[in-house]
Amino acid sequence: MKFGEIPTKQAIGAILAHSVQVAGARFRKGRVLSAEDIGALSEAGIDRVMAARLEAGDVDEDTAATRIARAAMGDGLSATAAFTGRVNLLAETAGIAVVDAAALEAINLVHESITIATVDDFEAVRPRQIVATIKIIPFATSEETVAQCESLARAATPLVEVQPLQERRAVFVQTTLPGLKQSVLDKSSAVMQARLAALGSRLVAEERCPHEIEALRKQLEHHRSADLILIAGASAITDRRDVIPAAIEASGGVIDHFGMPVDPGNLLLMGRLGDVPVIGLPGCVRSPKLNGFDWVLQRLCAGIPVGREDIMRMGVGGLLKDIPSRPLPRAEITRAAERGSAPAGPQAPRIGALVLAAGQSRRMGKTNKLLAEIDGVPMIRRVCDAVAHSQSTGIVVVTGHEPDRVVAALDGLTVQRIHNPDYAEGLSTSLQAGIAALPADWDGVVICLGDMPRVRSDEIDRLIAAFNPVEGRAVCVPTHRGKRGNPVLWARAFFEEIGSVMGDVGARHLIGANAEAVCEVEMASDGVVTDIDTPDALDQLRA
Repeated sequence: MKFGEIPTKQAIGAILAHSVQVAGARFRKGRVLSAEDIGALSEAGIDRVMAARLEAGDVDEDTAATRIARAAMGDGLSATAAFTGRVNLLAETAGIAVVDAAALEAINLVHESITIATVDDFEAVRPRQIVATIKIIPFATSEETVAQCESLARAATPLVEVQPLQERRAVFVQTTLPGLKQSVLDKSSAVMQARLAALGSRLVAEERCPHEIEALRKQLEHHRSADLILIAGASAITDRRDVIPAAIEASGGVIDHFGMPVDPGNLLLMGRLGDVPVIGLPGCVRSPKLNGFDWVLQRLCAGIPVGREDIMRMGVGGLLKDIPSRPLPRAEITRAAERGSAPAGPQAPRIGALVLAAGQSRRMGKTNKLLAEIDGVPMIRRVCDAVAHSQSTGIVVVTGHEPDRVVAALDGLTVQRIHNPDYAEGLSTSLQAGIAALPADWDGVVICLGDMPRVRSDEIDRLIAAFNPVEGRAVCVPTHRGKRGNPVLWARAFFEEIGSVMGDVGARHLIGANAEAVCEVEMASDGVVTDIDTPDALDQLRA
């Protein structure tokens, strides 16, 4: 890849390295300069630009990130579309992330142009949480480098995956000694139920018995059919021959390991009764605060075996006591256990789609263009199919003219339908009705026009991948050869303004009024600038 300052007139096809302000418009870095761009730059008196130009053997940043992400991605993950050389891997379900640390390190050592960052190995994650991010640092890297990273990722076991949580039926046994208050046992039971609920499991029985070998043995014998047996002793386990391990062995079970290099949680005991894990709990489990038992429980609830060596390898990061440099993780997991949910992590934005399908198609004569068939499929159905196959989290469709026929064309699709009785008054009324109906948890919305049947799902995904209000990309506009088109992705911060638009107009004027928040996303096809307004345009599309 060549990089440096070049004469503007020689920069057609080059990648702009730094943003430039031109006649009220902002050419952002990463823009592939077209002939029209060169003309605008020259008219503005900019005779040289800092740019990059790919050479033979180079792989552009988005392609490189996509290839490595596909090689790295294991089960339980989905990938976002690439944008600015970044692909995020998202958890598809609540579970435990498993990372091949050695393979990850090997990939990051290949070349400075390629980086992969992940959550911690065995970290609990929730749906749509970002589990890994692949970022290409320059505008391109070499084919050799990409191929080497792909090879290392495919050889991993895999590089990163999410093991989904599985419901575990747990039995909680508490032993008692004279003087131990019932209120302590009741609180311990409530804390344990919250711990299990946060991991999608449940307590099927809670038993109490004297802190004696024979009494505990009988409880173990009675609950052999459970998925998991948890024992909280009235007195902490101090030796492999103590009451709890002795009762496990007396019932025919075995002790796998005693002790763990995690504090709090040192006095944890791992045993088995047949195939059922039996855990002698450290005293700290009576508190909802994070301790070594949580690390073991998370893995077991995801179907990940925990053996002797697994326990002994938990020392790095195992100092969980609240210290000034690290109070937050423990506090967050404590709050999560108390509310019965998984700890929060960085999460992909929830972007839905608003499809406007209320128009009267006046320029089409008697034909409702939204119902006109293209290759046997109604136009509005093609639009909504593209949205449904994208990474949007849901679809709201606004109907108006001939609503029953439009709804029938969408049969079988999961959409929320909103009827706009004022559709004849103009486009703004459909925007108002649609914006008012959007779910409260959406971070943004892609506003799609029902008469643009050539917009593809991967183009919608590129808009979603570009969205990042923190980095100044709160309005994502598709372009083709420098021409702006639709659909446009808007951050929630603009919903109120969009909902207050009046007349037979859309929200396009808001793009110019918020230029600092606008990100142009170049598309390869002209579908984002092609709408069907006339019979001739429909005939041309069908041809």
